[in-house]
This record gives sequence, C-alpha cells and structure tokens, in this order.
Amino acid sequence: MAGILAWFWNERFWLPHNVTWADLKNTDESTFPQAEDLYLACPLAFCVFMVRLVFERFIARPCALALKIQANGPQKAQANAILEKVFTAITKHPDELRLEGLSKQLDWDVRTIQRWFRQRRNQEKPSTLTRFCESMWRFTFYLYIFTYGVRYLKKTPWLWNTRECWYNYPYQVLTVDLHYYYILELSFYLSLFFTQFTDIKRKDFLLMFMHHVATISLISFSYVNNMARVGTLTMCLHDAADVLLEAAKMANYAKCQRLCNVLFVMFALVFISSRLGLYPVWVLNSTLFESWEIVGPYPSWWVFNALLGLLQALHTFWSYLIVKIACRAISRGKVSKDDRSDIESSSDEEDVPPPAQKHHTNGTNGAPGTNGYLSVPSCHDDH
Repeated sequence: MAGILAWFWNERFWLPHNVTWADLKNTDESTFPQAEDLYLACPLAFCVFMVRLVFERFIARPCALALKIQANGPQKAQANAILEKVFTAITKHPDELRLEGLSKQLDWDVRTIQRWFRQRRNQEKPSTLTRFCESMWRFTFYLYIFTYGVRYLKKTPWLWNTRECWYNYPYQVLTVDLHYYYILELSFYLSLFFTQFTDIKRKDFLLMFMHHVATISLISFSYVNNMARVGTLTMCLHDAADVLLEAAKMANYAKCQRLCNVLFVMFALVFISSRLGLYPVWVLNSTLFESWEIVGPYPSWWVFNALLGLLQALHTFWSYLIVKIACRAISRGKVSKDDRSDIESSSDEEDVPPPAQKHHTNGTNGAPGTNGYLSVPSCHDDH
C-alpha cells in the first residue's frame, strides 16, 4: 500500500520541476491546499443531500403547490398480466414482430399495445411536482454559489488578468474564502454524482455522468496541485448558465410559457457565449498558453488540460442541442420539447382520437404515439 501511495503521489507527476510536497506544507506564515482537505467533501456531500431533502419537502413543495403544480403522475396503464410480464421480464420497447404477436394473442390493436407500453414506461417517471422540486433545489444552489463566486472573484487580481493565476505558482496561499468555495462546489457535485442514479433519467445520462466525473476530477486536480485560481474562474463561468437553465425548467413545470421562452433564450445566449466564447478564450487560453509560458508543462498539467478539453467537447455537443431546440421552438412559437427531458409522450397525444379497437373486452382505447423525441410536458400559452 505504501508503494502504491508513493507511486500515485509522485511529485514529478503532480508538481512542476524542482517542487516537492515538502515545499507546499503548511506553516505558521502560509497555508497551501492539502490533498487531505478533499476528504471533508465526502461527509459534506451527505449533508448537502440531507439539506436537499429538507429543502424540497418544506420549501420547494409548498412553492410548487402554491403554483398549482399537481403531484399526479402520468396516466396509468390498464392492468394486464401478459403485457406486464413482457414489460418487466423481456423489453420495455417491443419491436414490430413482438407487437404483432401480442396483438394476435390479446386480440388488441397494435396501436393500443404501443400506447399501453408508452403509458407503462411513463408510469415509472416522476411527477411534475417532483421535477419542479429537483429544479428548484438546483436553481437555489447555483444562484447562491454563483453569487458567492462573483463576490469573491471581483476582489481577486486574476479575474481581471488571468496571468495572475500563474505568477509565483505553485506557491500561492490558500485563503479561507477560496477553500470554502472549492469544498462546497466539490460537495455539491459529489452529491449530484450519486443521486443521478435515482433522479430523473434523461437521454444524455451517460454524458451527464461523464460531465460529473470530469467536474469532480477537475476540482480535485486543480486543488491538489494548487491550480485553484484558474479553477475558481472555471466554476463561476459554468454556474452562470446553470442558474438560467433551472429557472427555465421551473417556469416550464409551472406552465408559464412566456417566462419559460424568455428564460430559455437568456440561457441559450449565456451558455453559448460563455462556454463556446469565454471558456476557450479566457480559461483555455490561460491554462494552455499563459501557463506554458510562465510555468511550463509537466505531467499533471497535461491531464488537467485534457479534462478541460473534455468539458469543451461536452459544451459543443450541448450547444448543438440548444440550437436544435431553439430552431424547433421558433418554428412552433414556444419551447415545448427538449431533447434532454425525461417524459416520452407529450400531452398532444391525449388530444388525438383513439383508433378503432378490436372487440376484446380487456383492451383500452389506443392513440397514435409520439415516438422519437423525448419531451417535457407541453404548456399553455400563459406557461
């Protein structure tokens, strides 16, 4: 074990040439980031999760009920032992051949069976109330941490001159405010990492998993080798768009369409300008070129920049999705669908007259499905 730890914490990987861990030990005169500080984020992540439960129960839920958001989930599928067995033991998305076989076995119309499976899948999804509470929690945290980050950074010299991130590196003193900022952000993302398996599942689950891993790794990496200054710039820049995204979701769930549209436009502008504009020009330029010039590259420097590059790739993909959603919204006059959302059937399908059904008494009225894009619930004109 001692050999493994010595290999992992190899100074030639983590630190610039001629710098050792002993050089970065805390003294009475100065304090530097220590790897063991990150252990504090684990119990704090649990505390963040508990705060979330209390917040959603006693703050977000009453707010949702005041906005007339109901706790009712999607319409339940009619009880049917044969279809339930296929759904739970074989597949939730039957192909055409299986649908034809079930149609003959039950004497049901194929579209009726398709609708049953769609309703059964949606039956496992959380209610709009649950989604609203989740978004309100994230909105509240992002708003707080973004406000804190702006107030902290406006007093720092590296906000106005990113070269300050590398002067006297790595002998840059850790302040109480910077330590608090880092540990709180890391705790929050650790809590998101574990709760993403129980929260609302979306089409980009794998991408969000990669995003959380990259974010946690970046925060940890930049703290351990004291790249914390440029780390604060990165965290604050990312939190800006997340505030507007969660606000737009809340407006959508509360059926405030005009507000949702405005917030979505603001989110799209902030996201694209910050993550395709400011992020590469401001942050990546500093970590790649300014740090190369002032400090020079070393092994963990390459890993750090590779993780930043991974984030940029995710930014590009999500920007594509945002533009795609915006173009669809312009053509329809409102933001009603989101490729990242979790509900498969839109409310529009409820307005389609059901097709004629075969005579079997256990059947239910069917309707053409809206297979394809995943969508949020459609909203009224006053949404």
